[in-house]
Amino acid sequence: MSEVFLNSKYIGKVINGKEFVTQLIGLRRSNKVPFSVSFYYDEGRDQVYIESCSGRCIRPLVIVKNGKSSLTDAHIEKLEKNELKWSDLVQQGVIEYLDSMEEESAIISLKEANLSPEDTHMDISPVDIFGVTASVVPFGNYNQGVRLTQGSKNQKQGVGFYAANFFARMDMDVNLLHYIQKPIVSTIGNDILEQDKHPCGQNVVVAIMSYKGYNMEDAIVVNQGSIDRGFGRSSYYRPVVTEELRYSGGLSDEISIPDKDVKGYRTEHDYRFLEGDGIIYPEAVVEEGDVIIGKTSPPRFLSSLEEYNLATTSRRESSNALKHGEKGLVDFVMITESEEGNKLVEVRLRDQRIPEIGDKFTSRHGQKGVVSLIVPEADIPFTASGIKPDLIFSPHGIPSRMTVSHLIELLGGKVGALSGRYIDGTTFEGEKEQDLRMELLKMGFRENGTETMYNGITGEQYKAKIFVGNMYYLKLKHMVANKIHSRARGPIQLLTRQPTEGRAKEGGLRLGEMEKDTFVAHGASLLLKERFDSDRTEVPVCESCGLIAVYDARKNSHFCPVCGENVEINNIEMSYAFKLILDEFKSLTIYPKLRLKSKY
Repeated sequence: MSEVFLNSKYIGKVINGKEFVTQLIGLRRSNKVPFSVSFYYDEGRDQVYIESCSGRCIRPLVIVKNGKSSLTDAHIEKLEKNELKWSDLVQQGVIEYLDSMEEESAIISLKEANLSPEDTHMDISPVDIFGVTASVVPFGNYNQGVRLTQGSKNQKQGVGFYAANFFARMDMDVNLLHYIQKPIVSTIGNDILEQDKHPCGQNVVVAIMSYKGYNMEDAIVVNQGSIDRGFGRSSYYRPVVTEELRYSGGLSDEISIPDKDVKGYRTEHDYRFLEGDGIIYPEAVVEEGDVIIGKTSPPRFLSSLEEYNLATTSRRESSNALKHGEKGLVDFVMITESEEGNKLVEVRLRDQRIPEIGDKFTSRHGQKGVVSLIVPEADIPFTASGIKPDLIFSPHGIPSRMTVSHLIELLGGKVGALSGRYIDGTTFEGEKEQDLRMELLKMGFRENGTETMYNGITGEQYKAKIFVGNMYYLKLKHMVANKIHSRARGPIQLLTRQPTEGRAKEGGLRLGEMEKDTFVAHGASLLLKERFDSDRTEVPVCESCGLIAVYDARKNSHFCPVCGENVEINNIEMSYAFKLILDEFKSLTIYPKLRLKSKY
């Protein structure tokens, strides 16, 4: 007798569990049981499991009977003529859905050519084990598994052509590549996603070699000539939005150039771009501090007397200005209404981004790298046929990462560029490496993709043969212009009196315990004196009780709240954050007594 469990709950027993499951699967294939219900017989425990709960991941597979696929050529012909639908194949028992539990009892073949009598199911296509972005990685079956997922994640961060109506949209934080291209080596994923309508990269010539050590640790060396011809150029768009809000008491914001008597008035220089309506004009070149939309608001807090005498209250300045480190051109100005019927002004800023040192690029195989050097075109190594690479990639990135598909894409891209056709690099089903090698050989090149190269500075021939080919490279949204960050003096927090945090707030870069160790190891330990006093303060401390005393500014004297005035009080230098924790201890009824010693 076999025990039966429905959604992990015991419901009874059957005489023959294996036969019972076979009958249920037969009923499902003949549409008498819903396709989403799964059945599994565990021989070791002699138990039957039935699962029908929601949230399970189920995948479609072709049913195999006696080593032959249920999906015949007749089915495929009818599908191509649109005489059959997907749902018809499920109803006819050609395709069924399995969840992870039922897969335990299934033997699934990857291709029809590999079918054997033991197989129970077959993949519709070997590519269907991938997600959307992983299916776009070419020759993925030559890659280590982790690199495939990393490559698919990198593609999501690529700068490309995200929407054809970008000009009419007000999207936050948008990058747009100027000279987008279709990849020479593409996959079936590209066609299904129609990626040719919104590509996200460029085909470049890549040489795998070292360049004076500048491309160690994943860094890449880029040809200045390629940048001048448009490689990696993009635009960065960002909107500035403001609304004329209404407040209680009939008060509201006003979009206009603020008057000089307004509280918090900036300087005339800051408002220089504003037109009569208080809004900036298109194509104005703006930098940090410049006002984009002028606005004044009513005072935040009204006293009881001021409520009736609004004429005397001065309005406050609440304009939208560019934050620290921002710059650009005004691309587009739009005046409309919000849902509440308030006036809404949106200004889109544009900034051209030319590749610079520190910008991030990647191939589709998770081989990401940062630009470490931009070399003048005259100094770039060249091949015997005069080809100069746009990008030099380090050879050390290949052995440990095991991204062989990176090399095969270079080979395929070279063949495609020379023969003027697109290469199919679909995982498991793409063109064979051997065929690509033979085609390259017929065109008069070495079949292994290597070429003789010459030093661009001295003209000497390199002793080693250099692997050169064409490849689809992506520029990622992580650009130095969005991240560069430094400060000398600047704003501090109210609570701890330490510098603010974050680039937008003009914050500092924190030097922690580990960074301190690097200075000590470097022999620059005296630098810590300067680094660690961002919140230095002098606090009066009572010699008698060891608590923090009080300074009376009127009398210009100190007194201790515990011991009174007739006691010795000294000013002690300490971190304000330390003074803060002493106050925290007091609130927990802990007595933080400071014992003072003479310095001398």
